[in-house]
Amino acid sequence: MRLIRLSLVVVLALAGCRDEQAGPKPKAPRGPAPAPVQGGQVRVLDAPPASFTHSSGATWAGGAVTYLGSIVEPARPKAGDQVQLRHYFRADGAVNGQWRFFMHVMDETTRQQVGNLDHELQNGAAPLGSWPRGKIIEDVHGFQMPAIQGSLRLFLGFWSDSGRLPIDTAALSDGDGRVLGPKLEAPGQVALPEYSMVRAAKAPVIDGKLDDAVWQTAKEQPLTRSYDGGPITRKTTFRMVYDDAFLYVAFRAEDPDVWGSLRNKDDSIYNEDVVEVFLDADADGKTYNELQVSPHNVNFDASFVARRSDLPTAMKWESGMKSAVFVKGTLDDDSDTDEYWTAEMQIPIANLTSVPHVPPVKGDRWRFNAYRLEHIARRTNIEGQSFSPLFVGDFHALPRFGWLVFE
Repeated sequence: MRLIRLSLVVVLALAGCRDEQAGPKPKAPRGPAPAPVQGGQVRVLDAPPASFTHSSGATWAGGAVTYLGSIVEPARPKAGDQVQLRHYFRADGAVNGQWRFFMHVMDETTRQQVGNLDHELQNGAAPLGSWPRGKIIEDVHGFQMPAIQGSLRLFLGFWSDSGRLPIDTAALSDGDGRVLGPKLEAPGQVALPEYSMVRAAKAPVIDGKLDDAVWQTAKEQPLTRSYDGGPITRKTTFRMVYDDAFLYVAFRAEDPDVWGSLRNKDDSIYNEDVVEVFLDADADGKTYNELQVSPHNVNFDASFVARRSDLPTAMKWESGMKSAVFVKGTLDDDSDTDEYWTAEMQIPIANLTSVPHVPPVKGDRWRFNAYRLEHIARRTNIEGQSFSPLFVGDFHALPRFGWLVFE
């Protein structure tokens, strides 16, 4: 049977604290079977391709569904290439429940999730449960290959509100309800940037104005576009210094319309204009802290034990951070043109997670990243900025954190 292919280009979406993880942890499936797709909308093949880039054979639900393999074109994509992915499945039995397809992009070395390619199979025409028995289902989609350290591995599966569809072949899974998919080699290595932080002779006054002498001793570091390190629309810089008790962070953000609607501690300010710093003090790529300040001087802080670990638990942590903001313009008034806003953060070092030395010693090296989320127009045309480019749409991309060096 001739197959009419439909390509779906999936963009790795920008994420602040939002968790793009597909579905909850594996549980027993439940729920009614979905209604079959009518009118022959599911496009099928009588036989699979002669060869795959990645061959599998993994099965779900007692052999009811088989993942035959995938074809990656080009087979060894370079950073920036548009990659086409074709996945092949076969239904050999009935599957009860309403199941959706997910695909996670993982760093092969750290096994940290760095992106998400979730989508509906055949653009929604081929939900699991509608597949003709014994026929081959092909799904086609694509994404842009990021310039990331090391190699990527795709993991895939099916999920519903009750959990992930059980996998029969444990050796072909990650033990967490995900089947191993293609491995994508990254031929280019993008070096991680370093920021050298000087010791403060005198602590700055936390008033948001950045006029203390200590800030003149600190290196002014511009941010770039978070996805690829390209040019940004509105300039942002940061500086950092430290003493025995605190880290001090200063941001200056050009902005013709300084605004914000949230007013309470730990509100979801990551959905509005905000500056942020992420700190992985022991550089283990697992435990880290996230600290944010909005133009209204609203703070958000969280402590994660793994990438995007349970957010409500992470938010119970209190950093003890003190902050202040200064706005050169009129806050929340879009009838005039503002110039910029500045923010200062005073972060107690002893309250951070897994700090190697308190107080820090010269030569300590932490992993970190600094960010700005800017709405070019309120709630639209959002630009992510960062110190270390991420090459995926996720501020929690731990393998791309840069280095913070204590001088």
